[in-house]
Amino acid sequence: MIRHWTFGQKVGAGFAVTVALSVAISVVAILALRNVVNSKDRVIAVDAQLLIDAQALQTSRQQKAAGIRGFLLTRDEEDFKQVQQARTEIAQNIEKLRLNTYTDEGHRLIETIEQAERDHQQAAEQVIALRRADASLDVVTRAYDGMDPIRNRLDNSIASFVSREQQRLEVALEASSNTASSAMTFVALMAIALLLVATVVAFVLTRTLNRQIGTAVGQVQSSSAELQAAATQQATGSKQQSTAMSEISTTISELLATSRQINESAQQVARIAEQTATAARAGDGTVETAHESIAGIRRQVDLVVNHMLELGKKSQQIGSVLEIVSELAEQTNILAINATIEAAGAGESGKRFAVVAEEIRKLADRVAGSTKEIRGLIEDVRSAVNTTVMATETGSKAVDAGSKQFGHVAVSFRQIAELVVSTTEAAREIELSTKQQMTAVEQVNVAIRNVTQASKETEASSGQTQQTASQLAFLSKDLLRLVQPQVS
Repeated sequence: MIRHWTFGQKVGAGFAVTVALSVAISVVAILALRNVVNSKDRVIAVDAQLLIDAQALQTSRQQKAAGIRGFLLTRDEEDFKQVQQARTEIAQNIEKLRLNTYTDEGHRLIETIEQAERDHQQAAEQVIALRRADASLDVVTRAYDGMDPIRNRLDNSIASFVSREQQRLEVALEASSNTASSAMTFVALMAIALLLVATVVAFVLTRTLNRQIGTAVGQVQSSSAELQAAATQQATGSKQQSTAMSEISTTISELLATSRQINESAQQVARIAEQTATAARAGDGTVETAHESIAGIRRQVDLVVNHMLELGKKSQQIGSVLEIVSELAEQTNILAINATIEAAGAGESGKRFAVVAEEIRKLADRVAGSTKEIRGLIEDVRSAVNTTVMATETGSKAVDAGSKQFGHVAVSFRQIAELVVSTTEAAREIELSTKQQMTAVEQVNVAIRNVTQASKETEASSGQTQQTASQLAFLSKDLLRLVQPQVS
């Protein structure tokens, strides 16, 4: 099965074996180191702490003894407080020792210490009571000396515990050192085993890979020769394809320039058509406005004709009134002449009436003259009115004809506007078509450029492939010489 493995699988298998052994050594080293650390931690956290607490108990016992001696000599309350404080510390230290001790022998020694401390405390309280009762110093001294067996038993118990913990600490340190030495030895043996296995794996892989590489190099030589021939043929085809694509790219570029010119012309035609449509719409609006103006003029002309006709009727009425005024003036003149004649016949009494009659006659003459002038003016007015009416009718006919012409012009402008709109839409369609055509041509141009670039890259790649094939042939020979030195 191993014969059919690939080069990578074989190298990977060797690497995996080496890694597995390295991991195994690492695991063993970690476990050994953990045992060493646990052993050291136990020595530091348990055994060393027990020794420290036992020595602290011994120190508290000495402070208590010093306080008792001071109080017995001086009866100083500060010494008694020292005794009480030392007693509290002794109880605390005994409790710590009880919690940290994990052997039956240790617990037995602690109970012995605790019992000795109670006996010693009871004896000390009796001696202190004697001192407080003002007993003689000799009595107190004999009582204090009588505490020596109890005191010695307490000191011996504490010293035994301290000595035991020192021995246990030394034994734990030695065991920890032995564990560390064993771990180092085991790790060294595993490292040597790893080195041997790695050497064997390297030897087997070297022989296997030499055979496999020799076979592969032979295949690479034949393949490189075929690759070199194919690369030569591909390079020739790539040159021809690159030349053809260059000609196509030139043609497409010319077509793109023509499409751009057509697009610009179509845009210009669309703009002109849009301007023409705007002008046609503006002309249509102007014609509509002029048509409305002519209709207004037509209405004003009709109004003028009506006013002129009304003026003719009024002038005729004025003529009738003037006829009456003229007849009144003639009658008044006749009456004035008759009054003058009658006044002349009346003599002196009628002179003043004659003057009045003369003035009335002159007034009648002036009225008759004014009437003639007014009649002449009325005739002129009638003539002018008739002329104006005739001219107005002629102008009305001209206005009607102009209105009809403006209607035709408006219809023509609408037709022009519709045609211009059609032209604008056609121009826009042409512009859109030319834009689409130009976009398509640009896309074709980009595609042709890409193909041309690809052809050039293919040509360069073919040359590079040919060169690589030649180099591969030389390298395969060199590699075969490295694997099989006897090959020339």
